Amino acid sequence: MRVLGIDPGLTRCGLGVVEGAPGRPPALVDVGVARTPSELDTARRLVQLETAVEEWVQRHRPEVVAVERVFAQHNVHTVMGTAQAAGVAMLVAARHGIPVVLHTPSEVKAAVTGSGRADKSQVGLMVARILRLDEPPKPADAADAVALAIAHVWRGAAINRYAEAVAAHRTSRPRTPTSRRAS
Repeated sequence: MRVLGIDPGLTRCGLGVVEGAPGRPPALVDVGVARTPSELDTARRLVQLETAVEEWVQRHRPEVVAVERVFAQHNVHTVMGTAQAAGVAMLVAARHGIPVVLHTPSEVKAAVTGSGRADKSQVGLMVARILRLDEPPKPADAADAVALAIAHVWRGAAINRYAEAVAAHRTSRPRTPTSRRAS
């Protein structure tokens, strides 16, 4: 499975492509950061980000795009930019018919380091160790994007199988008033 991990950000958006399968060591395909200048207005920065993500999708042809789920931070301005960047990444993937999966930072940290509370340097070190790199990808946004891709390779297949089983179960059973869910 080839996964494009995206650590969304308006100033720096981490991008990392990993290829692998559960139970096997993943391989790094590419890693980088898309940057936008803070002096541009937000709309133009989002267009630049869209162009960068589009190039990565066309160049690497991922089967899945894993995006870090935006969580509430203290700085609302930062959260807005991050959420907008995540939306652009999801839009580009959807335009290409590529499934998008969101992972929380703690899920990614737990998958890569064994602890959902690991700091950025621990994540970077484990990414380097898992991929047998001499040093972690830099900056941290790039390492985080690769960590997202690794986490999805390792955990995403199980999550996808579970979702498929739940969907199959829902469509196979007759709908009765007691089994219908409220929308």
